[in-house]
Amino acid sequence: MLRFYTAGESHGQALLAFISGLPAQMPVDIRFINHELRRRQLGYGRGGRQKIEKDMAEIFAGVRHGKTIGAPIALRIENRDWANWEKTLPVEEGEEDADARKLVAPRPGHADLAGSQKFDYHDARYILERASARETAARVAAGAFAKLLLREFGTEIASHTIQVGHVRLEKPASWKKIHAASADLDSPLRCIDAEVQEKMKAEVDAVLKAGDTVGGIFEIVAHNVPVGLGSHAQWDEKLDGRLAQAVMSVQAVKAVEIGNGVRVAGSFGSEVQDEIFYEKSARRFRRATNRAGGLEGGITNGEDVVVRGYLKPISTLRQPLHTTDMVTKEPVKAAYERSDWCVVPAGAVAGEAMVALVLADAFLQKFGGDSLAEMRRNFDSYARQIDEF
Repeated sequence: MLRFYTAGESHGQALLAFISGLPAQMPVDIRFINHELRRRQLGYGRGGRQKIEKDMAEIFAGVRHGKTIGAPIALRIENRDWANWEKTLPVEEGEEDADARKLVAPRPGHADLAGSQKFDYHDARYILERASARETAARVAAGAFAKLLLREFGTEIASHTIQVGHVRLEKPASWKKIHAASADLDSPLRCIDAEVQEKMKAEVDAVLKAGDTVGGIFEIVAHNVPVGLGSHAQWDEKLDGRLAQAVMSVQAVKAVEIGNGVRVAGSFGSEVQDEIFYEKSARRFRRATNRAGGLEGGITNGEDVVVRGYLKPISTLRQPLHTTDMVTKEPVKAAYERSDWCVVPAGAVAGEAMVALVLADAFLQKFGGDSLAEMRRNFDSYARQIDEF
């Protein structure tokens, strides 16, 4: 079973990630992990924080001589901005800094007020520090380990942007184009269509000028996923449900779609089911279409797994909305914290990490093994079973 946890505050000393359950002797490419962290930091519409941070993962446990050893893995990502917040958020007990940046005007749409009420603070600083999407840097690092495991079995994950604000990509995207857009660090919004991407950029520019923010939709595709991950037998074993929960947990994601789930809800059954054929040359069953997004009955069916995350606009606005002071109870304008105004490409990278972690866990449940070699033997035996079906 693959488990992971993160710790750390947005402006604390560092972000931490802990991963357990990976097989021993799996190669670990630290350059790949840092490349994933770099992808998360990029994208058109990011704020000033990204100019401060240079996210790099330091591995403290569980990896020796470039390979996992079967023990829990611990890693750390430094927060360079901590130098500007050390007096505001000290670890040691003492008198509170008179210049401490309290937040008593909760931002609509954020965790500020609900979290302050829940934990009995009249200062949302302690809530926003952990609720911040900065936490996803630790998830992306953990997800990079999951991607390295999946890569050993030929499964790859990529993403692209299909909508920013009112601008949407309407044409279908091939795996080749999605993979290319996902890997392109120079692509501002990682959209496969250059013309549509320019319109998306204009949408981002418009909200920046207006002091507003903009959301959108990202699509994650897992390519070359074997048949049989997940199960129909229990509600919490259904892989589509696990994927939906994982992507929904990414900050600002308010809806998740598997395949063409939203569109097919308004269609007839004869219009949406993926008809099945058998390719004798490849010795495998195929679907003529993939409206189900690679999952039927909670089980992967051999087609690409397709998951979309719907991101709401970021809650922090340069032209703040009305709110109520938590201390005085008087009407005020919401607090402003330095923030982005479009995070769709970054949200997609965080979504990729969550999809990778869920799929990697499903691989481990299906194929087991304390070492990578043992896991590969189990995988190869199952692959022969599928070929002979």
